[in-house]
Amino acid sequence: MHWPMNESAIRNLIRSASAGLATVTEAPQLEAELLLAHCLNKPRSYLYTWPERVPDTNQCQRFQQQVQARQQGWPVAYLLGEREFMGLRLQVTPATLIPRPETELLVEQALLHLPVQAPARVLELGTGSGAIALAMAHVRPDLQITATDISGDALNMAQHNARQLGISTVNFLASDWFSALPAGMPFALIVANPPYIAAADPHLEQGDLRFEPQMALVSGADGLDAIRTIVQQAGRYLTPGGWLLFEHGFDQGPACCKLLQQAGYQAVDCLRDMAGLDRISLGQHFPLRQALQSAG
Repeated sequence: MHWPMNESAIRNLIRSASAGLATVTEAPQLEAELLLAHCLNKPRSYLYTWPERVPDTNQCQRFQQQVQARQQGWPVAYLLGEREFMGLRLQVTPATLIPRPETELLVEQALLHLPVQAPARVLELGTGSGAIALAMAHVRPDLQITATDISGDALNMAQHNARQLGISTVNFLASDWFSALPAGMPFALIVANPPYIAAADPHLEQGDLRFEPQMALVSGADGLDAIRTIVQQAGRYLTPGGWLLFEHGFDQGPACCKLLQQAGYQAVDCLRDMAGLDRISLGQHFPLRQALQSAG
């Protein structure tokens, strides 16, 4: 896509880019505005205030490159280098998943399952950009949160986001799920948005998923390998009465509840997102009851 200089006023740039993006997104004008505002290092309101202004050549070229990358399927969040999550502006790269609105339900439910008036220890597994841990810490600065990830690049990004947000109450740890956690460190709540897509799922070849880290998306033939590991091991790291909550695919609710029940969790439930789809499974850990059930 090329814009002659006489068509390079902000208004015309947006119009041309919107037309070019119409085949790849349901919100072509919004995305064109976001990309142009990013290239100009201005808020979107600037575009409406100065529609006749002509960006300089470098800015126009950068915008052209951004639009072309979006036409090739690159996610807007990666092109902008950021995504908003629960009111927090988080930087993201292709080393991290893009935080999604449905995951906000996981944060909300995690907070609801913690004591309100007392500090508590929380573990997040697979933190990625840090979205879940940082959102929880922002709402509850009294929480002691440990956030793990096996990816060094993801941990670097999460730590960067924590610094940018001025949040110092999250401890980031390189760990393959529970492997690097010190012994005798029980948590009141464990929360995770693990990989849960089946290896052969055709959605992996569509949309944003094509560009996101596969290790954060794919989990075995049925998508449940990571969830099985978490459910089987989490009890060793939960206090009596502690909660395990995790996100999963829309068609995995029954299987996830069964895994929790087989592991002896109580109050097992599956919660639906705003679209009415199964999204989060949870259970409460009582080691004595679980031991008695296993013995019986």
